[in-house]
Amino acid sequence: MPEQTTKPASPFCLRLTPEERATLEREAAGLPLGEYIRKQVFDENCLRRRTRNKHPVKDHKLLSQLLGELGRLRLANNLNQLAKSANCGLLNLTPEVKTSLLNACADIRHIRETLMKSLGLDR
Repeated sequence: MPEQTTKPASPFCLRLTPEERATLEREAAGLPLGEYIRKQVFDENCLRRRTRNKHPVKDHKLLSQLLGELGRLRLANNLNQLAKSANCGLLNLTPEVKTSLLNACADIRHIRETLMKSLGLDR
């Protein structure tokens, strides 16, 4: 008896005006258009395909503010200088240096939390 194979789903082409496509993409909010249209036509509770979101950033304004803050603070450069001084034995741990290190840690923690929030990751 010959083995039966399942036929792949056939594609369906739909022509849209640029305005219609822009509206669909806005309403899809980052979902692939095919998945969004399928949900709208068939059922919101239909089996969802596992795909990557085209736009993982949930809050672009927040992300751009964070990137500006990163550039302004120059944290990577400052931490590199501290590490270099510590490796050479030149880092004198005065109260001011300790405060600066704690502030840098707080800044990094804030940046991490803001990045996670802008990407829609709750923790």
